Amino acid sequence: MNLQRVAEKLGITVDRLESLQETKVSKSFWPEPQLLRFDKEISGIEAGTVIFESGEIVWGYPRIRRPLMLEAAIKGHFIDSVAVEEKMNGHNVRITSIDGDIVALTRGGFICPYSTEVATRLLPEEIFEELPGLVLCAEMVGPENPYVSSEVYPTDSIDLYLFDVAQKNRRGTYGVYKTQEIAEEFGLRATAFFGEFSLKTAHQRIREIILKLGRQGREGVVLKDPQNRVEPLKYTSSESNCSDLEIAFRYYNDYAQDFFLSRAVREGFQSVEWKETERKRRERARRIGESILLPLIETIEKKQRGETITQRIQIRVESLATARGFEYHLRRCGIRAIFDQPLPEDDGYRIGITKIIMSTNDKTEALLDGEMW
Repeated sequence: MNLQRVAEKLGITVDRLESLQETKVSKSFWPEPQLLRFDKEISGIEAGTVIFESGEIVWGYPRIRRPLMLEAAIKGHFIDSVAVEEKMNGHNVRITSIDGDIVALTRGGFICPYSTEVATRLLPEEIFEELPGLVLCAEMVGPENPYVSSEVYPTDSIDLYLFDVAQKNRRGTYGVYKTQEIAEEFGLRATAFFGEFSLKTAHQRIREIILKLGRQGREGVVLKDPQNRVEPLKYTSSESNCSDLEIAFRYYNDYAQDFFLSRAVREGFQSVEWKETERKRRERARRIGESILLPLIETIEKKQRGETITQRIQIRVESLATARGFEYHLRRCGIRAIFDQPLPEDDGYRIGITKIIMSTNDKTEALLDGEMW
């Protein structure tokens, strides 16, 4: 690896890069190709940024901020108009080609064997032949998503939806219209594009979109500047907030407290901005309360019966090597999982997986035995 060239691409000195390699950057030797991975944002370099052995860099996808008062945020943040896309509920991957092989990177910068197999299967072969420097930023969604399982999308397995495009060795992304253009050119699915709206009417149109998406059990929207001049923002439906709370309270000791608080706070601000009636607010309060209390009670009672707190997921793979690789990937991410015996199918194997939710298991058992909170 030419450290001088890599440092120049990152915008730091060689000395700084060498010191980061010693203390702040993780090496990954599996699966190939080998890489350096930025675990956290350091020296202005986004978390999840990856440097491959070849010296090629895939920058981390930046975190998207979230307004709580939609109208004020839109008018204060955007310049003249807002492009609105659907925010899908899955896991974020960056897909590119390294030495002729497709790799799919998680947000944290790991190569995920399962996501890589899915990307290889769903993407046309010619895309990286024609555009070798391309980085596809995509959401993988569906009931066979092992990270975030969802059945609201039109697939019985897992699908890939493009939401942005970038270039290796280049910071930043190309934005909404280039993304839609690439998707159309290569026959890819892209996140739904709801249109471009003026600052004056955008908040009203977005509210209508959010209410409709919420009724469908979908997550929300991403707001982008059409010319990509300012960073995007995201905004979610009440139903999505409550769905998150339902999962979080089912596994309450495995989520940070900020996860709970932020979603409750979003609900309060949304209710105020939308000037809800007393009846609407009570409906919202009931929805939030049920999302919190019912899964929590179910978890406590399950543990009281001596059962283990688990989460069941399923994947479909073409190769058993992918399944073995994904099992190792979960272990290195600190996730304990038990893989069922593979069930052969025409195009590969279906495998059920039981995730053991360790922290919630241990904490619930201890509390039931009389430990103090």
